[in-house]
Amino acid sequence: MTNAFTFPGQGSQAVGMGKALADAYTEARAVFAEVDAALGQRLSALMWNGPAEELTLTENAQPALMAVSLAAMRVLEARGVSVAKHAAFVAGHSLGEYSALAAAGSLTISDAARLLRIRGRAMQAAVPVGVGAMAALLGLDYAAAEEVAAEAAAGDVCQAANDNADGQVVVSGSVAAVERAVIIAKARGAKRAMLLNVSAPFHSALMQPAAVVMAAALAEVTIKPPVVPVVVNVLAGPLNDPDLIRTSLVDQVTGTVRWRESVKWMAGAGVTRLVEIGSGKVLTGLVKRIVDGVEAVAVNGPEDVDKLVASLA
Repeated sequence: MTNAFTFPGQGSQAVGMGKALADAYTEARAVFAEVDAALGQRLSALMWNGPAEELTLTENAQPALMAVSLAAMRVLEARGVSVAKHAAFVAGHSLGEYSALAAAGSLTISDAARLLRIRGRAMQAAVPVGVGAMAALLGLDYAAAEEVAAEAAAGDVCQAANDNADGQVVVSGSVAAVERAVIIAKARGAKRAMLLNVSAPFHSALMQPAAVVMAAALAEVTIKPPVVPVVVNVLAGPLNDPDLIRTSLVDQVTGTVRWRESVKWMAGAGVTRLVEIGSGKVLTGLVKRIVDGVEAVAVNGPEDVDKLVASLA
């Protein structure tokens, strides 16, 4: 069996995430303490106790999700499961790409936490609240969703932000354009088209101010070659070179998360199991809609750790 380790993105956060790992494993507690120290904040307390509204804030959710993923990864490593030995590739959905890079040794956990705090704040600050929007278009393929976005733009910004799975595309841009996209998508046969409860138009050209901030922040950070290739969002293909990885992380802020293509690329490269490491099971659910014949498992808590370790023994 050939594995790829994948790491979830925003929307997978939930109050209590990572608590079972911290209660059970010293390695997990060490990761949460490292992230708290890097941010100068008891983020772990917010993760475990809420309130949910504060955890969901982009600047908190992004480093928090990375912390859970890396806590689970460190627990696995202490039990003999490593990226270098057991994964052919790593990949992450949007912010999960930072988790993937940390898991593969390209970024330190502390740097990843600080970068995601900067990224979250910059993305939120890039567009005033109420100016941007995102919508999910269900039941249209990617080409059809792109056509909807292009027609809806009409001089504004509207573009495909997340190509999550066959028939599940998210568009992002200015409020008026995204509202037009919902109407057009329904007229073109979408099963559902609905505005999402998000605070900014992520992965659109409106995020350009945040891309500038991230270019500066990433220029100050050491990125090492990953121990296995990282399948990056904007290319839906593998990168090893630190400079190209840095560029892709900047491009990702305004670019499409090409998750469907990334999963298909990994399957085409021989991957037979995708292991989602971190909070929730969003990516595990998507695999079944993208490719046949690829197993998908999620590792969130101690029982999942034991199962994965046993399967790799």
